[in-house]
Amino acid sequence: MPVATSFRDRLARLRVDLTPWRASRDFRILVISGTVFYLGGMVGYVALPFQLYQLTESNFAVGAMGLVTIAPLVIFGLYGGALADHVDRRKMLVITGVAQILICAVLLGNTRLADPQIWIIYVSGALNAIASSLQRPSREALFPRVVRHEQMPAAVTISSLTMQIGQLAGPAMGGVLVGTVGVTWAFSVELIGLVVATLLYLRLGSYKTREHSTPPSLRAIGEGIGYAFRRRDLLGTYAVDMVGMFLAMPIVLFPAFATEVLKEPKLLGLLYSAEAIGAMLATLTSGWARRVHHHGRAVVLATITWGASVGIAGLAPNIWFAIAFFAVAGGADMISGLFRAVIWNQTIPDEMRGRLAGIEMLSYSLGPLGGQTRSGLVADLTSVRTSIVSGGVLCVAGVVATAIWLRDFWGYDARTDEHAVRERELRTTAG
Repeated sequence: MPVATSFRDRLARLRVDLTPWRASRDFRILVISGTVFYLGGMVGYVALPFQLYQLTESNFAVGAMGLVTIAPLVIFGLYGGALADHVDRRKMLVITGVAQILICAVLLGNTRLADPQIWIIYVSGALNAIASSLQRPSREALFPRVVRHEQMPAAVTISSLTMQIGQLAGPAMGGVLVGTVGVTWAFSVELIGLVVATLLYLRLGSYKTREHSTPPSLRAIGEGIGYAFRRRDLLGTYAVDMVGMFLAMPIVLFPAFATEVLKEPKLLGLLYSAEAIGAMLATLTSGWARRVHHHGRAVVLATITWGASVGIAGLAPNIWFAIAFFAVAGGADMISGLFRAVIWNQTIPDEMRGRLAGIEMLSYSLGPLGGQTRSGLVADLTSVRTSIVSGGVLCVAGVVATAIWLRDFWGYDARTDEHAVRERELRTTAG
């Protein structure tokens, strides 16, 4: 009996902690609306490039959408962070949600034309990148306001789980829709998701910033960037993630890896799903995370595991070996993301949270974009295997070097860190 009880206790420690879900109404609204929003968005994520390729039969035309969205992501991600520190964050979610509804309606209307216009797709893609970049910092900045300080690891885990559901279900749904009933239905599903999510945002409480908060400006953005660079623990969260993603991002090589190296083109979809499956398994067994206090160390070790797993997958003798190690990589990446988010949400002052959320968005967006370019270039100069394996090796070496450089990040302890202690005391005093 004691052995059985001990085994049940160990399993219980692995389960996702649902305390924030039970304790906070607004947290539930944020999670549900975010799930609906993300699910619909991923359907559109499949439909838009599919329609572009149908109209142009050009891979470059599809890839050019990424070029169109980079500048809005950088400019409005930073500006959206400054806005989030000055205005009511609920209003920002609603206004940008309405903007995305209108943009999606334009894309839907374009599909109904006898001759759909390509320029409308590009303009809509750029406008949607602007709206998303303005919205995300406000949403991220709300999470520390709707849950207790000690509940942040559990809150981040629950939020991550819903995103992973969207990553798995959204593209699958989008693929079925565009392949059977067409892009019009896919954009219709996305539109419904945007409307439902925005109506849910209306039910949130009002979360105004300080009365004398800094108006959005270049100075305000500069203050946020300066704050991030002065704090070496925050700098570590950005640097480690960007090093890991830039050096070991293999996704662009999956078609060639499955077709030319592993000779299994029919199983290509499993390569794309492997990381999401690994991330979901890691999330569902992440109850242990609430007992970890050295969050910087956890980020470093998880990112090293990510790089090592990608490198080993590149040596795979068959596709199942590769899928298994890409799943391990996905789980490690999820754990790294979990502890990075906990550091952000437990230590950044509320008056800076929006601007720092904008910087965070750039750090985990630009790293993968650069990593895809690096992987493709190295593969063309050498081989697909060499690109994947060398990326994994360089990632491990780069993360170790970064951890040595930023020793404060490696030694970060949530129980004693001055910023975490201050925020814990402030939130306790505030109720």
